[in-house]
Amino acid sequence: MKIKQKLFDDIVVVSLDGNLFGEPEISEVRKEIYTVLERGLTKVVLDLSKVDKINSSGLGTLMAILASIKLKGGELHLANITGHVGSVLMLTKLVKVLKIYETVDRAVKSF
Repeated sequence: MKIKQKLFDDIVVVSLDGNLFGEPEISEVRKEIYTVLERGLTKVVLDLSKVDKINSSGLGTLMAILASIKLKGGELHLANITGHVGSVLMLTKLVKVLKIYETVDRAVKSF
């Protein structure tokens, strides 16, 4: 898993490149987000444009990240959802729980 960060004022965009299928990718993503939260940044956009596949472990990670961010009074926005990931989010009805945007720019502007 490749992970990159960009900061836009007090909003951090975390771009993921890989699949959210299990270890060690899941741990890497969680660690990255927890590091962001420790820095006091609670407005997070996850750019999933380069995430092709996700399974139940990946979904659990998204929900754990969402819960951690909300506990800090922040928000999680997802951007650039790909075909398979979008289908899984629709099937599991997580599209009703997660804030999803077509682009990173729209996700950032929505805060």
